[in-house]
Amino acid sequence: MQETRTLIKNKVDFLDKKIPRYASVLGIVGVLLLWEIVCRLQIVPPLFLPAPTAILVAGWEMIVSGELHQNLLASLYRILGGYFIGAIVGIIIGLILGFSKWADAVLNPIVYSIYPIPKIALLPLIILWFGIGEMPKVAIIALGVFFPVVINTYAGVKNVDSILIKAAVTFGSNHFNVIRKVILPGALPTIFAGLRLSAGTSLLLLVSAEMIAAEKGIGALVLHYGNLMVTTKLMVGVVVLSLLGLLFNKGLLWLERKLLPWK
Repeated sequence: MQETRTLIKNKVDFLDKKIPRYASVLGIVGVLLLWEIVCRLQIVPPLFLPAPTAILVAGWEMIVSGELHQNLLASLYRILGGYFIGAIVGIIIGLILGFSKWADAVLNPIVYSIYPIPKIALLPLIILWFGIGEMPKVAIIALGVFFPVVINTYAGVKNVDSILIKAAVTFGSNHFNVIRKVILPGALPTIFAGLRLSAGTSLLLLVSAEMIAAEKGIGALVLHYGNLMVTTKLMVGVVVLSLLGLLFNKGLLWLERKLLPWK
């Protein structure tokens, strides 16, 4: 009897894990089929909403011609560079703010006063500082990533149990070891929340920056074909951006599982 109950429980647990995955796939497939049917019946003109099959054909043509590769590589260079710079600096500053009362008192008001400013509004100023080129685009993405990460890191550090910190200090740990072995592991869940939040912000700033001041990139591609009203190729750019966002999120979730196996 006990073996039967265990077997049934294992099967139920298996289904609980698999059903959400299948349901999400079926949901996406259902939306695509409905989209295709609406376009095939010409309920919506193709100019306003091209069919998924037409978008796939246009995407393949852009891959074969090399157009998609060039724009995608330009965007990846900018977003990866800006994201890593903003994330690393944000984590470091967030740890310092959370660990040092002096830094908290001096820098915290500055961070929270600049945070509400729309970062894309600073792009003309950044172009004035760094000139026209790749640096302004990377800098604006890094700036947009920095603030969610630094705020979440600061909050994570403040939420670490003070008893653990006092215990580490009592046993002779220096400041570096306290940060590395106690504060950073305790703050990691909140840090990853900030990293996932800033991933969406980085994509938004990437597209905005490329639409304003770029000849290559997915944002520039979307703007170009939007001006020409070639909606199939415009939608290829939108799909690529959606896939980039999905890959970013899945990559961060995988990294979080590796670094936080206890979560």
